Amino acid sequence: MSEREKILRRIREALTKGCATVPVVSNRRPADWHGEEAFGGTPNAAGETPALPNANEMRRWLPSVGETSEQRTALFRANALELKADFCLLAVLEEVKSRLRELGHAEKWNRIASHNGELTHAACEAVGLPVCRTDEPYDVNALEGCDAGITECDALIAQTGSVLVTNRSTGGRTLSVLPPHHVVLARREQMLPDLPAAFDLLKNKYALDYPSFISLITGPSRTGDIERILVLGAHGPRKLTIFCF
Repeated sequence: MSEREKILRRIREALTKGCATVPVVSNRRPADWHGEEAFGGTPNAAGETPALPNANEMRRWLPSVGETSEQRTALFRANALELKADFCLLAVLEEVKSRLRELGHAEKWNRIASHNGELTHAACEAVGLPVCRTDEPYDVNALEGCDAGITECDALIAQTGSVLVTNRSTGGRTLSVLPPHHVVLARREQMLPDLPAAFDLLKNKYALDYPSFISLITGPSRTGDIERILVLGAHGPRKLTIFCF
């Protein structure tokens, strides 16, 4: 059997299984429907639009994340591992700098990309390589030739193992996308329990002046749409390392 025939056979099998389990969708709403009306969509009989649910109400529908910082850090580590991201919990910044030097030497970095920040400045000095800074005028060709992008972040989210970034916390949009290895620097106090807490952070931190770019980075770039085979680095960094101290 040729590769083409194998692919077509898997497509037929998938379609057969899919057709057998397609649910029947009704346009009628049940009497106890609490969809748009419950979440600030359609006005009620009095013409009032209900308020959006607060974070505590949202959490009723979300998985538990633990009560202590240790539990949440352990959950983030487990999620990061499952997502094929590397998470390193260290004691002090000096350990981060030492691990970065080891990482750069192991991967034979020649040039790195970063931005101006308290943590990134210390990290780049420790690595001791030429730096392309994206929050200053830079050469696009030089950035494309960088082996790693080192950034700070807004928060780490235990619930999903995600890194919350904006163009202000990461020196623009490119550092978390273009270099093949994205290295994130974070402090322990930046660990948040869940997505509602992340949305509250954005609201409180940026108020009416939101960044033009907000992203949740959940593991390295990946795709599985070709023969259902997971491929890392298809549309961005193929490796994600998170240092937290």
